[in-house]
Formats: sequence, C-alpha cells, structure tokens
Amino acid sequence: MKKFLFDLFPLILFFLAFRFYDIYTATGVAMAAGVGQIIWLKLRGKAIEAMHWINLAVIVVFGGATLLLHNDAFIKWKPTVLYWVFAAILLGGRWIFGRNLLQKVMGGQISLDEAVWDKLNASWAGFFVLSGALNLYVAFSGRFTEAQWVNFKVFGLMALMLVFVIAQSVWLGRHIKEDGQAALPGKKENP
Repeated sequence: MKKFLFDLFPLILFFLAFRFYDIYTATGVAMAAGVGQIIWLKLRGKAIEAMHWINLAVIVVFGGATLLLHNDAFIKWKPTVLYWVFAAILLGGRWIFGRNLLQKVMGGQISLDEAVWDKLNASWAGFFVLSGALNLYVAFSGRFTEAQWVNFKVFGLMALMLVFVIAQSVWLGRHIKEDGQAALPGKKENP
C-alpha cells in the first residue's frame, strides 16, 4: 500500500494543486514531485524502477513544454504518451526482441503457459492503447471541461485500471499452474 501511494504521489499533488490553483501550477508541482520521487529513492538507496524513469521523462518533457509555451495541450497528452510508451515496450519486447516483459517481471511469482503469458502481454498492451485513446477523447473532443479532464485523469483512468486488474486476476486464476500442471477451467483439485 505504501508503494502504491508513493507511486501516486505526483498525481495526488497534481490534483490538489489544480483544485487550488490552475493547470500550470499543477503541472509544475507534478514535475517537482516526479523529480522528488527519484531523489528520495536515491537517498534511501532503493532501486529506481524503469516506470519511474519513464514517467519522469514524460512529465518533464510534456510538463516543460506546457510551462514554456503556456499551452495546456502538452500536459493533456502526457497520460496518452505514457500509456502508449508502455504499450510499445510490451509489444516491442515481444515482437522485436522475442521477450515477454510481463513474464520476465512476474514469472518468478506465478507460473503460466507461454500462450497465456502472450495473451496477458497483449491484453495489457491493448489496455494501454485504449486508455491512451480515451484520454485523448476526454482531453480534446470539446465535450469536456479542463476540470472534467483532470478528474478523468486522476479518478477515471485509475478506476479503469482497477477494473482491468480485477478482470485480469479472475482470468489469471483459471490459468495459473500448480505443481507443474496447468489449471483446467471448471476442474477443482482435491485437498
């Protein structure tokens, strides 16, 4: 839970700064919080995950452009770019390098057939692509206000992720191997 809140720290501060000030202040606060996360991890001697570096790079580039050009369109692109980068990493790892990155990260925790790992990888990539597209729709369709986009960015995308993770967990539960055997749908093991 602590790690989850730590990872959400820049997003929470972005939301609060937007509520009390404006999109530009919120962008600067999110940038500072992202840099602060990295510094905090370095000072504590903890490993900095690739996700933290990617998020920092995207917020600095798109947040910096937002502040430099005083144009909020750049910060509105940030979630989409971040999600599409994650999708590209997952798909590129599999298609270009022949490596399933989810299997590399989670393979020590759960045992799945190769085909199931590939479906899991593709489903996460698809989720990231669709979430990025949905962010663009909310941000730029003209049907939503800036405040509605911020609420969607903070709460809507998080809720979508939560629902997706729960659905993935249910689906994975049917495919996890136990004692070297593939789980069969509908068949219960004797205790």
